[in-house]
Amino acid sequence: MNIALLSTDQPSSLAHRIRFIISIFRWSHEEGHITIYQAAKIKEPKQGKRVPKFLTAREIEHLREACFTPLEKALFEFMFSTGCRIGEIVSLDKNRINWSNRSVIVLGKGDKEREVYFNIRCEIWLKRYLDLRQDKDPAIFVTERYPHRMSIGQMRYMVHYKANIKSGRDHQRNPSRSTTPQLCYPPFKQRSSD
Repeated sequence: MNIALLSTDQPSSLAHRIRFIISIFRWSHEEGHITIYQAAKIKEPKQGKRVPKFLTAREIEHLREACFTPLEKALFEFMFSTGCRIGEIVSLDKNRINWSNRSVIVLGKGDKEREVYFNIRCEIWLKRYLDLRQDKDPAIFVTERYPHRMSIGQMRYMVHYKANIKSGRDHQRNPSRSTTPQLCYPPFKQRSSD
């Protein structure tokens, strides 16, 4: 039986529900509450692969122009040059920066450490931003009022505000995540502006 015919949900939502049902039946079978484990026959709907949206060179420049404070400029340059997730950036400390080779060790998904590199423009704005700070907080990026480590929500709000309001484009996620790999491979793939 194809469960996809019974629902109007997106395939990803339906697949999540199916995995939930299967896990309940698996647990019930392992605990001895049911004798026959039929849930293994349930198939998840096929999910199409989507090409990630990335920013054009023009959109990147619009975002750069929308940044006014050293914090904003340092944050956006760091995001574009490293391609780090917001959660990875929030957890970074100043002592993790290796200025000699312009790199930083980030703690990614699954508590895996990896070294990411940033460009000269990012180095300049990071140094300017860190030199202007008067606080003793170990975090690289802190709030402007009552400086303390930014939360993921605060940084996400800041990124989305600049990306959506100032650049005029609707971004649902970190705008640099899909853009950074595009910038690494010459020639930079140009996409027509929306």
